[in-house]
Amino acid sequence: MQLFSCQSCDQVLFFENTACERCGHRLGYIPTLNSLSALTPTEDGNAWHALDTRADDGPYRFCANHAHGTCNWLIPASQPGQAFCIACQFNRIIPNLSVPGNLERWHKIEIAKHRLFYTLLRLHLPMHTRQQDPTEGLAFDFLDDAPKGPPVMTGHQNGLITIALREADDAQREKMRMEMGEHYRTLLGHFRHEIGHYYWNLLVRDGQFLTQCRAIFGDDRMDYQQALQRHYENGPPQGWRTHYVSEYATCHPWEDFAETWAHYLHIVSTLETAWAYGMTVREQPGNPQSQRAMIDDNPYDVAAFDTIAQGWLPLTYAVNSLNRSMGLADFYPFVLTPAILRKLSFIHMLVHAARDRQ
Repeated sequence: MQLFSCQSCDQVLFFENTACERCGHRLGYIPTLNSLSALTPTEDGNAWHALDTRADDGPYRFCANHAHGTCNWLIPASQPGQAFCIACQFNRIIPNLSVPGNLERWHKIEIAKHRLFYTLLRLHLPMHTRQQDPTEGLAFDFLDDAPKGPPVMTGHQNGLITIALREADDAQREKMRMEMGEHYRTLLGHFRHEIGHYYWNLLVRDGQFLTQCRAIFGDDRMDYQQALQRHYENGPPQGWRTHYVSEYATCHPWEDFAETWAHYLHIVSTLETAWAYGMTVREQPGNPQSQRAMIDDNPYDVAAFDTIAQGWLPLTYAVNSLNRSMGLADFYPFVLTPAILRKLSFIHMLVHAARDRQ
């Protein structure tokens, strides 16, 4: 995530800010410009002018979900039939806001979802709505457990991504993380994993890389339910850490792809933040060259995955050490072996091939 600054007073701004804390200007995100812009109201008070001088699609109005405090993205006012921004138009079912606490849960979900869409847009990845593709278009359901029914399961099916609302409760999510023996479980991680299944369908199954993908991740034609049952009964195979980024990735090639896809999004997004802050990991006397990271380029624009890996690995070593110094868990508790880096490199190639076609 990049840093932003107020066009009125140069105050540093962050992605979820809705008003500048120094000058008080209202803020809105313009996805076509990747700009968090200070705003001034139009004369009639029904729209907003952006102070970003590149904003030639203005005036703008806020996404309809801005009324709930869950979205700060803008839409050109010249599109009166469009109520929702590019991120919120994919919502199919939102939480029941009459239930106490659900607005706060939805707010947390939307923060994660908007960060997902920031990355998808920065990568120029294709995405189709349910209107464009009624059978496999992308859509989101945010569901609460029924009082007497089975618990809602977070997952993906034919473009529909379901997020269990209880995942927005920190205590519940941490409890599930511990019960399932996971190193990492976040709302943003769920979004990045489940969208990986959507892009497997779109870019691999329906693209030109199925054979190549099977050679790297395994044959996806194996029975999924049997593989899942075997995983939960027996656990991961011995020595799995050499080839898989997580235990869950071992259960089926689809899950291996989705887990690896999620980690690719973790990496490019976090490296952009490090790049925005001008972070480097300098080589110190007695330390090996491999501990040095010069993050000179925005990772969204880097053609070679090796360059990304050379920046990412030393950064994780440094930040993991900083966390330990504070008595916290590792920032990135995963080991990227050569086999896993090969899988990440395939994801990088797939993303850039799709970007070139776009």
